[in-house]
Amino acid sequence: MFGLLGKYRVSIAIALSLTLIELMVELFQPYLIAKIIDDGIVAGNLAVIWIWGTVLLAATILSFACGVLNSFYSAHASQGFGHDLRERLYGTLQRVPFPVFSRLSPSTYITRLTNDIQQLVNTVFMSLRIMARAPLIVVGSVAMAILVNPRLGFWLVVSAPALFLFVLWIMRKTGGLFRSVQRQLDRVNATMRENLQAVRLIRAFNREDRENRKFERQARELSDVTRSALRWSETTMPTIMLVTNAGILAVLWFGGGRIQTGDASVGEVVAVVNYAMRTGGVLSMMSWIIMGFARAKASAERLREVWALGNAGGGEAGRPERAASAGLSTPANTRRSTSAAARAGARDARIEFRNVTLRYPIAASPALSGISFIAEPGERIAILGATGSGKSSLMQLIPRLHEPTSGDILIGGTSILEWDEDELRAMIGYVPQETVLFTGTVRDNIAWGCPTADFADIERAARDAQIHESILQFPNGYDSMIGQRGVNLSGGQKQRIAIARALVRRPKILLLDDSTSALDVRTEAALLEALDKYDCTMLMITQKVRTAMRADRILLLDEGRLVASGRHDELMATSPLYRKIVDSQNGREAV
Repeated sequence: MFGLLGKYRVSIAIALSLTLIELMVELFQPYLIAKIIDDGIVAGNLAVIWIWGTVLLAATILSFACGVLNSFYSAHASQGFGHDLRERLYGTLQRVPFPVFSRLSPSTYITRLTNDIQQLVNTVFMSLRIMARAPLIVVGSVAMAILVNPRLGFWLVVSAPALFLFVLWIMRKTGGLFRSVQRQLDRVNATMRENLQAVRLIRAFNREDRENRKFERQARELSDVTRSALRWSETTMPTIMLVTNAGILAVLWFGGGRIQTGDASVGEVVAVVNYAMRTGGVLSMMSWIIMGFARAKASAERLREVWALGNAGGGEAGRPERAASAGLSTPANTRRSTSAAARAGARDARIEFRNVTLRYPIAASPALSGISFIAEPGERIAILGATGSGKSSLMQLIPRLHEPTSGDILIGGTSILEWDEDELRAMIGYVPQETVLFTGTVRDNIAWGCPTADFADIERAARDAQIHESILQFPNGYDSMIGQRGVNLSGGQKQRIAIARALVRRPKILLLDDSTSALDVRTEAALLEALDKYDCTMLMITQKVRTAMRADRILLLDEGRLVASGRHDELMATSPLYRKIVDSQNGREAV
C-alpha cells in the first residue's frame, strides 16, 4: 500500500529536506545562546550580543519558513496518498466476485475505507512533519550536549536511550489494543447501520428499548477498550517528563558545582539544559506519536485484508489475460480475438448452460448441481422453484456475478470465461430481487442504466415499465428526488423504476429476478405485454404460475437441480411438483 507514495516522491523529498534544515537550525540555537551568554553577557561585550543575536533571529525565521513549507508538502503527499489508496481499494471492491466480497460485512468496508485510511493519512503526515525530526532531535541533542560539555552531556547519554526503549515498549503494548478498538468500531457501525435501515420495523414492533440497549452495550464496549488503550499510551508523557526533569535537576546540580570550579561556564550549563528540555519535549510528543502509529499499524493490517481480496479473485479477476494465470482455459494472447468473438456473439443472445454446478465457499451442499438448458435468442423463459432452490444463483451466473464451480456457460456460442466482462455486461439488463435505487432524481436513476440515454429513451423505458403515469404525479415529475434506497417510494414503484433502468439499456439479454412481486395483476400483465416488443432473450424468476404461463418455456428448480422443463400444459402432464405448485395457487381455477 505504501508503494502508492512513490507518486509523491518529489513532495516527500522536499518535505524531508526542509525537515533537516529545520532540525539543524533547532540544534544550533542552544549553542548560539551559550555563545551570547558566555562571550556577550558574562564578558560584557555588546557587539557579540548583537552579532549572535542577529544570527539567532535569522535562524529562527528560517526555521519558521521551513516548518510552514514542510507542512504544505507533507499535507500534499499524505492527502494524495489517502485519495489514491481509497480509490484503489474501492475499485478492488467493485471487481471482486461476491463470494470473496461477502467475507467481510458492508459496515466494516465502510469503516476501513474511511476511518482506517484516515489513520494512515495522519501517520504519513505525522511522519513527514514530526516523526522524522523526533529521533534526529534526540540523537542530535545528545551529540551537541556532549560537544558543549562532555561531563554534563553524560546525563543525556544515560536517560535518552532508556526513554526511547520505553517508548518502543509502549508502542508494542498498545498495538493489539488499538486493533481491538477498530474491530469494536466495526461492530458499532454494523449495529447502527442495521438499526437505521430497519427503523420502521423497529418502531412497528415497539422494539426501540431493546435496540437502544443493544447499541448502548456495543458503544460501552468500544468505550472500555478505547479507554484501556489510551490508559497505556497516556502513561508515556508523565514517565518521560519525570525522567527528563530528573536529568535537568542533575545537570543543574552538578553544573552549578562545575561553574564554581571553572570546569563549566554558565552558557554551557544553559545549553545542556536546553538540549535536555528539547529531548524531553520530543519524547513527550511520542505519546501522541505512539498512539498514531499503533492505530495506523492496526488500520494497515485491516486494510491489507481488503487489498488481498484483489488477489483472491477480485480486482481484474475474470479478464481473459488473468484467466490463464488462474488456470482457466483462455490463453493470455487471445484477448483481441476473444473480444471480436464476443462482439459477434452479441448479435446472437443464445444462452447455454452445460452441466453447471455452483458451490459457495461456506456451503455444505451445492447451490446448483448439473444444470443444463438452452435459451434461444428472443425466447422468454420463466424460472420457478421453492425458496432456496437456486433460482437467483442461476441468474447471477450469467453476468458473472458468480463463477461456476464446474461446467460451462455459453453466450452466443462463446464461453463467458472468454468474454470481456464489460462487453458481456453491456448487453445485459439485470433487475435484482432486492430493488436498489440511488439518492438522486427519478431521471438519474433510470439513466443510470445507460448514461448516454436521452430523455426520449428514459421516457420510453418508463412507459414500458408501467411507471410513466406514476412519475408524472410526483411533485417534480422526472426531476423528483428519490431518497436513499428509495425510502419515499412504494415497493411497486421501486420495482418498476428498476425495470425501466434495465430497459433503457436496450439489452440483448434481460434478467428479471422476481421483479414483479409487488405489482398488481393488471400492471404486471401490461408490463409483460410491453416486454414482448423487446428483441432480447429474457429469463424471469417468478413465484406466480399465471406469470410463468406467459413464457415460452418454464424451468422448474428443486434443491439446486433442474427437475422439469417445458410449457405450462406439458408440465401439468408430466411434473407432479409443478402440479402441486399450481394447486397451491389455485392454478386450475385460474386456467
